[in-house]
Amino acid sequence: MASTGFLAVALKSRRPEILSQWTEQLERASASAKGRVSAQDLKAQAKDFLDVLVSTSQTQDTTDISAPGWQPVRSFLEDLSRQRVLAGFSSDETAIFIFSLKRPVFEALKKESGKDSEGLSEEMWKATELLDKLGLHTVKTFQLSREEVIGRQQTELLELSTPVVKLWDGILALPMIGTLDSARTQIVMESLLQKIVETESQIAIIDITGVPTVDTLVAQHLLKTVTAIRLMGADCIISGVRPQIAQTIVHLGVDLQGITTKANLADALALALKRNGISFTKH
Repeated sequence: MASTGFLAVALKSRRPEILSQWTEQLERASASAKGRVSAQDLKAQAKDFLDVLVSTSQTQDTTDISAPGWQPVRSFLEDLSRQRVLAGFSSDETAIFIFSLKRPVFEALKKESGKDSEGLSEEMWKATELLDKLGLHTVKTFQLSREEVIGRQQTELLELSTPVVKLWDGILALPMIGTLDSARTQIVMESLLQKIVETESQIAIIDITGVPTVDTLVAQHLLKTVTAIRLMGADCIISGVRPQIAQTIVHLGVDLQGITTKANLADALALALKRNGISFTKH
């Protein structure tokens, strides 16, 4: 359905003055974003968006931005939101890109309407609804993009906080530091199992010296990891089992039978070397 009224007409016929006023407002509103987006890029973004908006509004119903015909406009705002998330913008700094367009559009509508006050009121309401919907779409996309970035960063941090270290030929160590939850356990298992395959290791040492507390959930995660290691044909030793952790495991009734545990990483490494037929003598 084609757009009716003079909103579409005003956007097209008064495009140059709308763009001029809008870029001025954007520059003032984006003063705090200096260094994250240049004035030249800001003008280019405003021009490109206005081109898409004007083109779409000539043939599409302005009351339904979810229609297929509005896809170019939605895609532009989605790309803009993702770029601004990566550049460190806030949601309100991003939303102002759309909301600062209101005044220039209203001014254009006033000039286009002439003395038709009733028509002006209706078209200003249409413009308000349109820009509000576009602004909300921008904010929603910004939030989703930011959540994706945060999720990716958390995964990367988890991977960095659980490094798999090769101690000896056939012997790997995984020093655990901090809380062990379900998400981290999954990453631990994946990285450790992958390293076992890559290095053809026979023994993996999981050091829990840096794990502050062990509850039933943590113990279950450890058991799952040990089971996964054994399914890969390797053996597992848990080191860093301090007296208080040992007492906690006993009180919890967690069965660690069949799993070799050591008080510290040095003892675990010594045992792993012995199992691999390597011995040292003191001189």
